[in-house]
Amino acid sequence: MRKSRLYNRLMRFLAPARETVLAEIFEQPIFAGVAEFRDLLIDRQWPAVEDLDDRLQPMVHCRTGKPLSLRAQETLTGNEHFELRIHRQGVIPTRSNNWHDLLNALAWKKFPAIKSALNARQAETVARIGAERRTRAQDAMTQFDEAGAVVILRDRRLLALWDAHDWTELFLEQREAWSDGRISLTIFGHALLEHALQPQILLVAKALVFLSDAVPAPEEKVIDDRVAAAIVEQGCLVDPQQLRPLPLSGIPGWHRAVQDRRFYAETECFRPLRAGRVYPSPLPLRDYLRPVDEPRDERDARADRVARISGDQA
Repeated sequence: MRKSRLYNRLMRFLAPARETVLAEIFEQPIFAGVAEFRDLLIDRQWPAVEDLDDRLQPMVHCRTGKPLSLRAQETLTGNEHFELRIHRQGVIPTRSNNWHDLLNALAWKKFPAIKSALNARQAETVARIGAERRTRAQDAMTQFDEAGAVVILRDRRLLALWDAHDWTELFLEQREAWSDGRISLTIFGHALLEHALQPQILLVAKALVFLSDAVPAPEEKVIDDRVAAAIVEQGCLVDPQQLRPLPLSGIPGWHRAVQDRRFYAETECFRPLRAGRVYPSPLPLRDYLRPVDEPRDERDARADRVARISGDQA
């Protein structure tokens, strides 16, 4: 079965042995969303799959209504497709003593609606076309499942900087925006957390962007429900090109290096905009079924800002 290049690269990643991972690793900002499960991460011993399942219950598939359970993969029989097994049986195959699957289980607990929406669409596609073929929508969903982040944007002016890959302006000159509510981030992809076990890695998330005027930021459950609705209605994740790269190492305070102009100009993860690459408009968090209908003059102004910023970088 063909997998996306990102998926194959993520699966080749060799996570560090549990006993070598220091507790301080989990103090990184990227792990803030799973802080309530810190004991499962820092304990010297792996939790048994059945104990992990007990800890995370109750879990319910938000699309099928079936109760969900973690089952040790080595105890499962048959060769049913991973996504179909979850959708039809409510069983999440989970490898023992495995960082990737432990973090995936936490994602199911933290974001049940998004995980259920992704599973429902993947299972429907596999049932319809078979496991040997793969669509661009499946690639998009897999990339988001593994490396996804949800960005809530309240200041449209930041969008042109991101469109143009003006990383110095977005992260350095506008650093207050990352703490004053103009832009906020929710980490979703469990492979991002796995890679963060080695903090020297320069992480780049695959982001979905939503506009919201809400103050304060929407609660996690609201984000979970509304992003899931957008996925189910196929308002997003129909093509990998809908995902925006977000170098997490650039966010103020998210990397141990000195985050100065040289850092943003020379560090490998801050890549220039590829010729011809155009990002889609963000979705409104309050009306997630269709892209934001920007007024023509505002859309043209944003395109002009991107062109001007890109010209200045050339």
